[in-house]
Amino acid sequence: MRPHLSSLDHLVLTANDLKRTVAFYHQILGMEVIRFGDPETLRVALRFGTQKINLHQAGKEFEPKAKTPAPGTADLCFLTEVPLSDWQSHLERNSVSIEEGPVSRTGATGPLNSIYIRDPDGNLIEISVSV
Repeated sequence: MRPHLSSLDHLVLTANDLKRTVAFYHQILGMEVIRFGDPETLRVALRFGTQKINLHQAGKEFEPKAKTPAPGTADLCFLTEVPLSDWQSHLERNSVSIEEGPVSRTGATGPLNSIYIRDPDGNLIEISVSV
């Protein structure tokens, strides 16, 4: 039998300003902030569902790391069960501009309706609901 993958556990984002990034993902997207490691190598991550995003400070990345880590190079799609109209109101209340949407897209398991925003580093964030 050929080996295969079953799911994504985590990914890493490189950030210019960890505090600003943590605040955005926690306050705007509702992710849980977790800290782990020992005092000398304290790490910060964002948990949502059964996944997490590990954060690296630009210029102080943990090893091993991507070959060319850089802020603003990610394009991420997050699924939600909350209507996009609720997200639009929430984002407007928090002065987060919607770059595009709602628009129809195709996700890993089928059709989506999506809106697009940017995080503080310029990463493209797609918030999608299955249709």
